[in-house]
Amino acid sequence: MSKKIAALLLPVIVLTGCATTQGENGKATYGAIGGALVGALLGSQMDNDGNRDTGIIVGALAGAAAGGAIGNYMDQQEAAMRAQLEDERRRNAIEIQRIKDDTLKLVLNDDVSFDFNSAKIKPSFHSSLDKVNHVLSQYSSSNITIVGHTDSKGSQSYNQTLSEQRAQAVRAYLSSGGVTTTRLNIQGEGELQPRASNETSEGRSRNRRVELLVQGIGQS
Repeated sequence: MSKKIAALLLPVIVLTGCATTQGENGKATYGAIGGALVGALLGSQMDNDGNRDTGIIVGALAGAAAGGAIGNYMDQQEAAMRAQLEDERRRNAIEIQRIKDDTLKLVLNDDVSFDFNSAKIKPSFHSSLDKVNHVLSQYSSSNITIVGHTDSKGSQSYNQTLSEQRAQAVRAYLSSGGVTTTRLNIQGEGELQPRASNETSEGRSRNRRVELLVQGIGQS
């Protein structure tokens, strides 16, 4: 990229960043900047008139707008989740993390969501999932990957199956509450992704969980 284009791109990135509304974690600005850089790269390859410099600028503007819009959308969805699940977060029943500009992670902790060695959602947890459903239904321009995890007790094949069954149970519940099935994907990781030591009961409890990865895809 020429120095001239680099100089032109700098204010584009700065302005799109400054113009973007930041949420609790300020992720939207980074989405705009990342989108600008990706758009510039694509624009350098796609300009039909052979004017590579023009392609870079147009691509940067388009990419910044798209990246910033998704980041802002996820800022709003995160704020709504945190408000809806305030009690669950206080009780550590559900954890909320922003892991990427366009991705929100909800961790459904095992002690409150499933009985030991069971893939049936506890009735007492239904009201919490109803709150999740409410927000997901409001923010339909996002897809959800539901990932089941277990501890290392039992055989690896058993744990793999249990993790898949728990992910499927959450998918079925969310779907019954109005989230379209095309937005819901499931994945079982079994015991392969522990977040704590399996040598203690506390660690094993933390490892038994279901995660919802909510990824923004742009507003329709």
